[in-house]
Amino acid sequence: MTIPGLSLFYAGLVKKANVLSVLMHCFVITAMMTLMWVTFGYSMSFSTMGMEEGTVNLASMVGGLDKVMLAGVTDASLVGTIPEALWVMFQMTFAIITPALMVGAFVERLKFPAMLAFVALFATFIYFPICHMVWSGPGALMADLGVLDFAGGIVVHITAGFAALLSCIMVGPRKENKMTPHSLPLTVTGAGMLWVGWFGFNAGSAAASGALAASAMLVTQVSAATATLVWMIQDWIQDGKPTMLGAATGSIAGLASITPAAGFVGVPGALMIGLAGGIICRWFALTVKTKYAYDDSLDVFGVHGMGGFLGTILCGVFCSELFGGNQGAVSIVNQVGVQTLCSVATVVYTLAATWLIMKGIEKTIGLRVTDGDELVGLDAAEHGEVSYID
Repeated sequence: MTIPGLSLFYAGLVKKANVLSVLMHCFVITAMMTLMWVTFGYSMSFSTMGMEEGTVNLASMVGGLDKVMLAGVTDASLVGTIPEALWVMFQMTFAIITPALMVGAFVERLKFPAMLAFVALFATFIYFPICHMVWSGPGALMADLGVLDFAGGIVVHITAGFAALLSCIMVGPRKENKMTPHSLPLTVTGAGMLWVGWFGFNAGSAAASGALAASAMLVTQVSAATATLVWMIQDWIQDGKPTMLGAATGSIAGLASITPAAGFVGVPGALMIGLAGGIICRWFALTVKTKYAYDDSLDVFGVHGMGGFLGTILCGVFCSELFGGNQGAVSIVNQVGVQTLCSVATVVYTLAATWLIMKGIEKTIGLRVTDGDELVGLDAAEHGEVSYID
């Protein structure tokens, strides 16, 4: 997913003088998050030490350190019916792609050391605790409230999307912030890899091969397809021509929007979530961004932040058996309330923590490259390499 799917998707959207910079960010985040995950991230996310269902304490908000260096993860240990080592690896992919998504918000201007520091601190103080509160089981704060987040609407997309929004505002806009993709074929290749890879995220979150995984895969496809067409049609109506960039971005919006609901809704719900994602995400990515003049360069907030937020709320509606969901006669009002509460709480916490992290980086190593480096391009300025030889 992150390499090569996301990295190619982003690389095609930037100027050719910054392609390697984007690839480098995604590549190094993959390596760095792997080591953070196996040393302490998995423990902070999935340790259940001290947790008690219905009890709010520190253990309900962040995992302990009893699984540091994967202590206790053996050939015999299981999570459900699968080896725990497999679960560690599967969840690692979520931990990797979440900070990698944010790269698209501050491309072409954030210092490489600042990116490394931001990712490390984001993972430690935002991703790992939120992951624990949602996914670590009975006794976890949001899990006890009854929140539904099958594959990361809150854990991945809301955290990454809203952190991306604030970080791009704090870094400031590019000197030339008009979107000038240097290679749409590269972007479309990455989008295709993401679309297929998303089946692994959503269907894999069933943690078993069976009807739930099959249903999650099906509704993922339906939502992505719906949002692709909806975004494309809007481009066609507004600009007179359907665009490949719009179709590709729409597919990602549909994937992000269905992520929290994939294991809880049926095809009718997937159609409606894809429809809403294609409309709302496009509105934020184009209209809202233009109106408020923030340089979310590759629309991380519009697509992922709002897609995750929207999908999480709508999951509370379409999980009901009234709309083909699998949660029985759930109270839609109550479930939407829980979904909204947990989403808003995550937004507030993410924004507060992101502000503190970015301020700390700004006061120490600094956030932005020099104007000269930005003009030359970060491939040459920060990495001493070029993507293409003229």
